[in-house]
Amino acid sequence: MVKDYKKRIYGFECDIYGHLNNANYLHLLEESRSEAMWDIDMPVDKLLELGWHVYIHRYEVDFIKPLMLEEFATVRSTILELNRARSKWLQEVYNSRDELCFQAFIYVVHVKDGKPARVPDEIWERFLLLK
Repeated sequence: MVKDYKKRIYGFECDIYGHLNNANYLHLLEESRSEAMWDIDMPVDKLLELGWHVYIHRYEVDFIKPLMLEEFATVRSTILELNRARSKWLQEVYNSRDELCFQAFIYVVHVKDGKPARVPDEIWERFLLLK
């Protein structure tokens, strides 16, 4: 399932050219993933209560087209690959004209007690909602 997250681009997020600053794309991705986790009733604080962490260990990013000041961006998030110990997300960022501006593949490890581990059914079933 693809989860959409919409956000306006503000001046404090932009570089001197009026483009969304490159580092702020990662903030945008994090916001979107956090909202997706809320939507499946598995926010970070709930994962922590259960003793689990979701660690990003790799990003692959492509800057395709700039997002401009005060433009609305839509981030589309989905899990492409999922097993109980890790996952691979795809997040694509579109501008107001529905043009692809940025894409990222995010590689995630599921961690319990500081080590990669297989998530229990309770978490697994929630993650499947994003696949």
